[in-house]
Amino acid sequence: MQVVVALESRFYRTPDGCVWAADWLGYNFWTRYLDAFDAVRVVARVQAVNVPTPTRVRADGPGVSFHAVPHYKGPTQLAARFFRARRAARRAVERNDAVILRLPGTIAGWLDGWLRAAGHPFAVEVTGDPYEVFAPGSVRSAVRPLARFLVPRAMRRQCAGACAAAYVTEAALQRRYPPAAGAFATSYSSIDLTDDAFVDAPRTVNAEDKPNRILLTGSLEQLYKGPDVLIEAVAALRDAAMSVRLTIVGDGRHRGELEALARDRGIADRVRFAGRLPPGEAIRNEMDQADLFVLPSRTEGLPRVLLEAMARGVPCAASRVGGIPELLDDAELFPPGDAAAVAATLREMLCDPNRLARLSERNLSKAGQFHRNVLTPRRRRFYEAVRNATQAWLDGGAGNRTTTVPHRGPSSDT
Repeated sequence: MQVVVALESRFYRTPDGCVWAADWLGYNFWTRYLDAFDAVRVVARVQAVNVPTPTRVRADGPGVSFHAVPHYKGPTQLAARFFRARRAARRAVERNDAVILRLPGTIAGWLDGWLRAAGHPFAVEVTGDPYEVFAPGSVRSAVRPLARFLVPRAMRRQCAGACAAAYVTEAALQRRYPPAAGAFATSYSSIDLTDDAFVDAPRTVNAEDKPNRILLTGSLEQLYKGPDVLIEAVAALRDAAMSVRLTIVGDGRHRGELEALARDRGIADRVRFAGRLPPGEAIRNEMDQADLFVLPSRTEGLPRVLLEAMARGVPCAASRVGGIPELLDDAELFPPGDAAAVAATLREMLCDPNRLARLSERNLSKAGQFHRNVLTPRRRRFYEAVRNATQAWLDGGAGNRTTTVPHRGPSSDT
């Protein structure tokens, strides 16, 4: 049985037909579905490019193919290509396919009502909270308030209509977007931590050490990760006579204004913009050099990058959003968007090397719960539940009815 996986991420196709992804959505990510399915068809936006950027990784391969939805970016392009993109997404699903919608996402929204009307079962993987995604300060768009009202309502309906639901959090997302009564429900992170992601032992920090190296990793395409808040916090620490240095790994359309903010606050010499780095060793090297990893996000599901830092034994502080409180203790949390609270938390932590050493040990132990060997069996049970629900529907004769999901026809919308 093939599984169709729909998600909102963007991919890139080169003239040779190869599909490329940013960082973690490469081929190895999709092969996990092959534990329970014969093949994977990914339904997503695919943009034609001449060559992939150096940080892209190959996404397609044996058993993994892509069904392209016309590429769009932002509400204007979405409106212009809406009907063509929706048709393309629906043509990806055949009668005998299992379907998993990764939420939140526009493409998933095009499929769920259509599948429900046909009686075709589908499952959901819930990776984030649109109510926080569209919170003030996270997205600069005139449609943000309307989206904050409509998208969470749609996602609650999608979760309630799914035959199986998997969440990246243990409880946070489940409270706002509960599964249907009787549906198979579980939780697991999308991360795939292998042995090489972990350091051998927690850090030792001497009382005479003066830690001051702060790290943030995340896309600058939106302000979801709160880099502007962290820059303001670093300025406040400078005003408090603390010598701190901030490194921001990532790139995107807001980088220029963030660099201008650092200059305006008089801390341009204390903020290093490292740009986008390839996953793996380059990111780990930055984490290994940092005294403190800080994630002042405005929205999160269960942040992969935080788990990656914890696996390196880095002391961490982060916003009290999404599933982050499931990873860190309350003393290392602060309200989203509050630069003063961020500065106060960082000052307390950096001035207490013994506390940093204890947090290193604690974080390394916690990250072990997200090792591949722990998460793989949980994912497999979810995939098997989806496959079995689909097979039961097909065995009941629903898959042969002419009123159900049509066979996928040829598409020029790629």
